[in-house]
Amino acid sequence: MMKTLIGAVAALLVGTSAFSADLYTPEPVQQAPEVAVSQSNGWYLRGDVGYAFTDLRGANYFQGSNSNMHDFDSAKLDDNFTLGGGVGYQVNNYLRTDVTLDYLFKSDFNGSTKGNCGGCGPDFSSVAATSHDKTSLTAYSLLANAYVDIGTYGIFTPYVGAGLGGTYVKWDKLKNTSCSDADSSSCDSTVTHNGRGSWRFTYALMAGTSIDLTCNLKADVGYRFRHVEGGDMFGYAENGGPGYDKGLNLHEARVGARYMFGGCQTASYMPPADIPAQQPVYK
Repeated sequence: MMKTLIGAVAALLVGTSAFSADLYTPEPVQQAPEVAVSQSNGWYLRGDVGYAFTDLRGANYFQGSNSNMHDFDSAKLDDNFTLGGGVGYQVNNYLRTDVTLDYLFKSDFNGSTKGNCGGCGPDFSSVAATSHDKTSLTAYSLLANAYVDIGTYGIFTPYVGAGLGGTYVKWDKLKNTSCSDADSSSCDSTVTHNGRGSWRFTYALMAGTSIDLTCNLKADVGYRFRHVEGGDMFGYAENGGPGYDKGLNLHEARVGARYMFGGCQTASYMPPADIPAQQPVYK
């Protein structure tokens, strides 16, 4: 009786193990959710301050007595600060464009010409004299620009760019006083010429680097060269003028910031594709 009971239990255990080996159901594989990261493109605002090293390419004027055009013997324009702002669009990771408006603060002009001191008195009427000419200018530049971001290295993104547009140059009144070279205290009365203003064609070349401060904010440090065509400078007065400048070259060291709208990269959840239920595998 005991041997019969033990045999029945053993047969039951062997049958259960065999059935378990034949029927194997794998556990379903859990797939990680997919994440999509948005590109860093979109609109931005920019602001810049700079210092412009000005290179006045020269100036000339009509001499009323003989209607000949004469160059100034010396023509120097002081350096000064610039202030600008603009709006732009980051097209992709390598290309962006913007429109900027920049202001060159009042820069003083000092020039001189040679002649005779006709008004210095009878003793100096035929003596050589130097005319000292003083005025100033301000300028607004409106430019459309495009930039190529070369690549990103950590937080730094170097770039090159170019721009086209126009500059409104406004000259103040020019005052010239001729004094005898033999006696600087013997001078003509001061003559005042009305200043003139005009729009001039302008192009620009830029290079620099952007520095990531936050996901929305970038610092910008760079150099810009602006070439401004020549134009009207001052009008006619007392047998002299009008006068013209031959254009400006501006070499600017600049620092600024750009604020990106939606510049922070955002992660969005994308559910995985439906996976059909896996059927049991029989071995």
